[in-house]
Amino acid sequence: MSEELLSGGLANAGAVVRDGPHVLRPVTPYTPSIHRFLASLERSGFQGAPVPVGLDPDGRERLSFIDGDVPVPPYPDWAQSDSVLASAADLMRRFHTAASCFDPSPMAWNTELADPAGGRVVCHNDVCLENVVFRDGRAVALIDFDFAAPGRPLFDLAYFARMCVPIDDDVSASRLGWHDADRGHRLRLVAESYGLEVAERAELLGLLDRSMQVGGEFVRRRAEAGDPSFVKIWEEMGGQQRFDRRRDWWAKHRPHIESTVLAIGGR
Repeated sequence: MSEELLSGGLANAGAVVRDGPHVLRPVTPYTPSIHRFLASLERSGFQGAPVPVGLDPDGRERLSFIDGDVPVPPYPDWAQSDSVLASAADLMRRFHTAASCFDPSPMAWNTELADPAGGRVVCHNDVCLENVVFRDGRAVALIDFDFAAPGRPLFDLAYFARMCVPIDDDVSASRLGWHDADRGHRLRLVAESYGLEVAERAELLGLLDRSMQVGGEFVRRRAEAGDPSFVKIWEEMGGQQRFDRRRDWWAKHRPHIESTVLAIGGR
């Protein structure tokens, strides 16, 4: 059966294909750990992640293909709805619950986007819209676990919120196709859909700062190393000015967003 190139992604751009019921992707030093983790998720009853099939003779990993819609920039209108955001946050809650049963300590993990504080729950660490499969506007699965590593679920949720609310300046957000939206309302929706109490919401707001730093440093490192995909996105989004602009935007808008997320009457 002929291979079909799958679009989206940066780290493996142009190297991920569908082969009938399977997906073929480049292996990494962390593939054995990821396969053990994904197999554990399947055994736990969580159906929102690919199932590992094995390794091909050419060195690629083979995973089950999950049918559905995967939005890529510029993001379509349906992918920017509140219902899509809420369903993705709920999927993350169920994913973290299933992941908490797995012991990651004996294995090696990619720490490029991992929680700097560490943790014992394997997190996805790269949940953007391009890494979520939707059916009829509802999130059904997470894909692309290359950056999975132990950490705190709230740090994983902060990355997701930063990318999918989005917590970003208007210029950068518009370049990805995002429409203007009430970021405070959408961040509160993430917190409510995940089931956060008020104290956890306050922690989430603090982790957004650290997530911005980790994400910015990751893109800069990859661009400075000459990775073509990251060089391209670095230049298109404005280089270091893009991250300075986001930091300034967050400092200006955080008080309003924080008051909305922590407003009396929430969980």
